[in-house]
Amino acid sequence: METLQTLKTRKSVRSYTGVLTDEELSAVLAAGQTSPVGMGKFDTVHMTVIRNKDLLSEIDLAGGEFFGDPERHPLYGAPCLILISTAIDNPAMSNVPCSNAAILAETLALAAIDMGLGSCLIWGCIAGLNAKPELVAKLGLPEGQTATCGIVLGETAEDLAVRDIPSDKIAVTYMD
Repeated sequence: METLQTLKTRKSVRSYTGVLTDEELSAVLAAGQTSPVGMGKFDTVHMTVIRNKDLLSEIDLAGGEFFGDPERHPLYGAPCLILISTAIDNPAMSNVPCSNAAILAETLALAAIDMGLGSCLIWGCIAGLNAKPELVAKLGLPEGQTATCGIVLGETAEDLAVRDIPSDKIAVTYMD
């Protein structure tokens, strides 16, 4: 798939068949290794692959509670959550580690769509997770790291077609 086609095909998928092969997961994770990290500090970013159904259910419930609706399922039944954690040593510079995590998540999403897999970037559910220290402890995150965002992925029956994207979808200001 060409880069622009991949970009125009990527979307937030919210329904999954429950399938993700080890080969598919490995390929997506390998793509993540290409992600840039500010100042080359790769040791400040970590991916935790969660496929354990009980743990996914706990995280899903924490997210639903965070959104005020325990019946809501913000992981959308996906068979895998890749949680991205990062060290936020200097809150005044938190834009760098948070951007590193976001760029990594998008790199994973682009790899997934290129492979015909569905994915969805996860933010609010991670805030719900972080509100439950006992749940965070189960994840064994590296010392000093905070769960920042995540991505769910798996096979989907949703249509993954190239879409027309308006050229003015996001406002642009030119400063010539």
